[in-house]
Amino acid sequence: MRRMGKYTAHVAVLASAVGISLAAWGATALVGGGDEDSPAGAGGAGAPKEPGLRTDGKGRPAQPTTRVPVGIAHAAEAGGRAVNITIDDGPDPRWTPQMLDILKQNDVKAVFCMIGPQAKQHPDLVKRVVAEGHRLCDHTMTHDTTMDRKPVAYQKRQILDARKMIEEAAGGVEVQYYRAPGGAFTPDSRKIAAAAGMRPLGWNVDTKDFERPGAAAIVATVKGELSNGPTILLHDGGGDRSQTVTALRQVLPWLKEQGRTFSFPVRTAPDTP
Repeated sequence: MRRMGKYTAHVAVLASAVGISLAAWGATALVGGGDEDSPAGAGGAGAPKEPGLRTDGKGRPAQPTTRVPVGIAHAAEAGGRAVNITIDDGPDPRWTPQMLDILKQNDVKAVFCMIGPQAKQHPDLVKRVVAEGHRLCDHTMTHDTTMDRKPVAYQKRQILDARKMIEEAAGGVEVQYYRAPGGAFTPDSRKIAAAAGMRPLGWNVDTKDFERPGAAAIVATVKGELSNGPTILLHDGGGDRSQTVTALRQVLPWLKEQGRTFSFPVRTAPDTP
């Protein structure tokens, strides 16, 4: 999700729902270093008891199944003319099922970048996403677009607590990607995600659907910006996504008409440093 500043109320509700005290985190965490990665660049093992860490059957930290680079991924695994459909901010009980239906009708798989508390609240939708062959992505606990200016300890909890919630909702299925809210990546957040087996994930085509510009404008943005690269950013949460649903219904057949195939973003191959 692009950096927009319209998430204040949404974030506050999520934070309240899970009992998160951002002020307390900020007061107690150590300030971390690392340069901020630009939104354009984003677009364009701890102790066993540490919150958010997966554990094995004996309470030891579980190791990620795949070692992934810290570079921000944009490329498609299939290469060639393949594109990646990525959908942020859900799951949402109204919009996610509609998007899943459209994806199924068009035989397209996508990456769903989920907010931790949303996944916890709607485990049935998380399980459906997995059952229909899509992949999971960690989109943090509260969609804080200022994470790149927060202490490392805060970033770590936002990322790992959300991963834990998503994987529990999914019945233990691994979260394979991490997308920073608004592209607010830092070197530290990328290292945290990669160490947990989640490839940092960017985008190339920002449809700006969150601003509700109209379905026609969303479709036009995809057509006009596809030359930027293969990863397309859409949303199924954070508000009224009816325009995105309409646009997705039009975009997928158009992409096929252009000779495009569909893939997932790379996980193990190098991409953006």
